[in-house]
Amino acid sequence: MAIADEITRRLESAFRPTRLVVTDDSEAHRGHGGWREGGETHFRVEIAADALGPLSRVERHRAIHQAIGPELVAQIHALEIRIEA
Repeated sequence: MAIADEITRRLESAFRPTRLVVTDDSEAHRGHGGWREGGETHFRVEIAADALGPLSRVERHRAIHQAIGPELVAQIHALEIRIEA
């Protein structure tokens, strides 16, 4: 399963978002640190979920990282998170 698909699955399960877009931006970072052939190194997550609303910005990012899981986060070089609360 592609990393973007797994991120989507885990975030949907954890937060039941009203909006979720996971984008593999790896190609835009070709030649930069952490990039590798085949992509799946740089991602952008755009999410809107009621569960994230009452949390601080830091708590939201921690919750997203926790939902994605440390083993999957370890495979990613960069994760941009945009939260619509």
